[in-house]
Amino acid sequence: MTPDTPPAVRPRRRALRTVGLIAVAAVIGLVGGTATGYGIQAERAPTPLPALNQPALAYPKPLPKGQEPEPLSAAEDRQVKANGDLRKLLVPRPKGARADGEDGWESLAVHASGYTGPSNMLEDQLDLGIRRVASRSWMSGELRSVTVQLVQYRSGSRAGAAEHVENQQRVASREDRSGSSGKEVKGSGNGRYYVFPVERQPGYMDLYMARAYIQHGDIAITILISDTRKIAEKDIRSLAEQQLERM
Repeated sequence: MTPDTPPAVRPRRRALRTVGLIAVAAVIGLVGGTATGYGIQAERAPTPLPALNQPALAYPKPLPKGQEPEPLSAAEDRQVKANGDLRKLLVPRPKGARADGEDGWESLAVHASGYTGPSNMLEDQLDLGIRRVASRSWMSGELRSVTVQLVQYRSGSRAGAAEHVENQQRVASREDRSGSSGKEVKGSGNGRYYVFPVERQPGYMDLYMARAYIQHGDIAITILISDTRKIAEKDIRSLAEQQLERM
């Protein structure tokens, strides 16, 4: 018998080898072409970028010598007032009024103690960048108590005075407080004053309250009036306007 013919292995190996050589040649050609392209590009002079189509920036020309504006006086420069002694900006006690409580600089701890949740309030104030507090309190009439506070905040990323005033105005507008958006303090921009409804509890005298919250630059103005008798709207309004005029 004739032995079986061996399978045609050799031709297949040659075919595979041919395909492999073609693939290697293609890779070498690709790499060589890329390298050649980079070489040609490197030898070329750099292509200049197009000119920026931007008109010349205009700057105001300085005024000739001797025509510069006069610097603001201390009375006109608000920043001079704000960085000075805040106590001097506090509205004076009315004639016949009796000093009561703080009159001058007020510590942050004492300031925070006047709010519900003093520790949280102190933390919030520190976050807002509170700097210092000037306060004046007095008693007038039989049982009328008045407090005026000037709270100054540090300059930074947060507008501390504006945020504090907005927060207090929001609280004062609640239904359990004044139940209204308040009325504008003339000339303040964002200042508001509020007259609260009377609070009555068995065994206690009636309690009437009025509040004003005004932002003036980096200073938050707070005015608090409480009495056992009705507080006229003009009382809180005129006091707020007087304090604003001194800023």
